[in-house]
Amino acid sequence: MLAMTDGIWLRFLSGPEIDSLGLTRLEIVDAVEAAVRDHGEGETSFEPRVHLMPDNGGIGHFNVLRGHLNRLGEHGISGVKVVGDFVPNYQVGLPSELAMATLFDPTTGVPLAVLDATMITAARTGAMTTVGARYLARPDSKVLAHAGARGTAWWNVTMLDDLFDLDEIRVTSRRPESREKFAADLAAELSTPVRVFATAEEAFDGADVIVEATRLMEPEPLLRTASIRPGAFVVPYGTVSAVELDLLDVMDKVVVDDWREAQSGRFGSLRRHVDTGRLSPSTLYAELGHIVSGQKPGRESAAERTLLWHRGLSLLDVAIAHLILRRAELADVGTMLRFH
Repeated sequence: MLAMTDGIWLRFLSGPEIDSLGLTRLEIVDAVEAAVRDHGEGETSFEPRVHLMPDNGGIGHFNVLRGHLNRLGEHGISGVKVVGDFVPNYQVGLPSELAMATLFDPTTGVPLAVLDATMITAARTGAMTTVGARYLARPDSKVLAHAGARGTAWWNVTMLDDLFDLDEIRVTSRRPESREKFAADLAAELSTPVRVFATAEEAFDGADVIVEATRLMEPEPLLRTASIRPGAFVVPYGTVSAVELDLLDVMDKVVVDDWREAQSGRFGSLRRHVDTGRLSPSTLYAELGHIVSGQKPGRESAAERTLLWHRGLSLLDVAIAHLILRRAELADVGTMLRFH
């Protein structure tokens, strides 16, 4: 917010204030789908994510994401998010990912808002999984299997349950207490039966929709290629690879959120596949934006095995942050802070 006589003011939105706005899961998924479509149509700009690696013994790092959406706001909207990725945080009662986002007017550089982006980070990940499922999964998918119980897990499962008429949700994670709590929380929210499995291999076997969101410190093949049946939709996006190297060999279509992002950085579930040439321009089917914008078809048969690898686009963070800011302005929620 800019007022020349009164200085420059921006809106600060805390996590509880964002929660009070009551955004629905469908609203978040739709905002992400619109951003993905804009990306496919060339109506966005963003820089490759960069990592800040503190000297902390390897317990965590920071990701810095920057993006701009042309079609939001009067002149578009620009944003930057910084998110920490600290796997051991559960030991001190903290989420593994804590984030902060800032939004800017792209015509003046004036800061518009500072937001707790922890929920945004988790929700946009689930929403991207769900947008991918809208176009790449079988509409009659009945069994969802999910490995991992971190913050993104809730959004993955609940948003996918909104999308499909599921018969069963299977969940697993490495720590028994985390998977049991996750299952209990889901059962309290959803009507779909939730089953807990001790291993990922058991949970994944024969499922229609498979989401691998584990938190490994070292590569380990938890998602076995043999578990992928005809018609399955697979989303592997753990920071460290939990899949076998031949996974892509059985896939009919491999889709990424952005090919440049897929090639960058040292992390990612399919990092070895890129580095060894198994995932390349010749084996990649499309970026998801090209499918959402209608430039390429998504799923074309019930038997296709499809895979979406999304690294996490800054554009999605900007889209949801803008949605939150507009809702907060209408409700007069947040704290106005003098910037200049």
